[in-house]
Amino acid sequence: MTPLVSRRSVLRAGAALPLSCNWLGQSALARARAHNFVVIGDWGRQGHYQQRELGARMGDVAQAFGSLYTVSLGDNFYEDGVQGVDDPNWRLSFEDIYTAPSLQSPWRVILGNHDYRGDVAAQLAYGMAGDKRWSLPARYYTRIEQLPDGTTAEFFFLDTSPFIRAYRGTNVKILDQDTHAQLAWFEQRLAVSTAHWKIVIGHHPVHTAEGRFDEPDLIAAFLPIMRRHGVRIYVNGHIHNLQYLEKDGLHYINNGAGSRVDPLGPAQGGGFVAPGAHGFMAVSLTRDAFDFAFVGLDGQKIFGRRIEHAA
Repeated sequence: MTPLVSRRSVLRAGAALPLSCNWLGQSALARARAHNFVVIGDWGRQGHYQQRELGARMGDVAQAFGSLYTVSLGDNFYEDGVQGVDDPNWRLSFEDIYTAPSLQSPWRVILGNHDYRGDVAAQLAYGMAGDKRWSLPARYYTRIEQLPDGTTAEFFFLDTSPFIRAYRGTNVKILDQDTHAQLAWFEQRLAVSTAHWKIVIGHHPVHTAEGRFDEPDLIAAFLPIMRRHGVRIYVNGHIHNLQYLEKDGLHYINNGAGSRVDPLGPAQGGGFVAPGAHGFMAVSLTRDAFDFAFVGLDGQKIFGRRIEHAA
């Protein structure tokens, strides 16, 4: 078994950990009471656009607060996905980048539009054919996680690209996907879920803090279902920056700054934006709250929020 890196040795190595995030400085007992994980989106650029440096910081933070797994928000490989399970991009953009011991735990993966330019079947197969971290069992799926106090959180991993009408007739190969079947599945799974938390993960945004990247196709398709079933958190990538917005009781977290970062306008409606910042998310989930922080290249907290569970 690979020995864990101590928090002291991480600090000696020069990583500035976000000590203002309360869960990163917590005792072992307090950490055992939370379900901790990290989230990254839009990352696969063979180490360029500071992907490698951000991956190293994510490993430091994941070690410091006991991350159980990593969630990937899609656009796993630029520009055109992968062409097979032996594509060099697996090594150049994934295996050789996220090398920290703390990132060898499972990666819960979804697909983005750039992944749909390549061989999606290869990404579905890679968990068995290659790196055992890679967990993409289907184009959309759920996972139920048990929190330390015995309550559960159900994560609904969506496949949003087939819903974007602008991709039809392009090299984003979505035309053979049945969107009606996915919506029926989503409605049914939410309806029968008994989980304490219901958290939805998608590649494309629904609403964004900046406003101009709101996605009408997803607002029409998924938002009514989420509202009917009491979903309070939607996490996405696709937009290459960090944003947060609470709108009508639903919290939208845009986390697409895993490599290239794009320009960003001012926040609207009381939201938050982080222009020019690379980053990932650190999440600590308990029965009572979903605590998250955006963490930057220097390992410092950029922004955080505590989302309390609805009574």
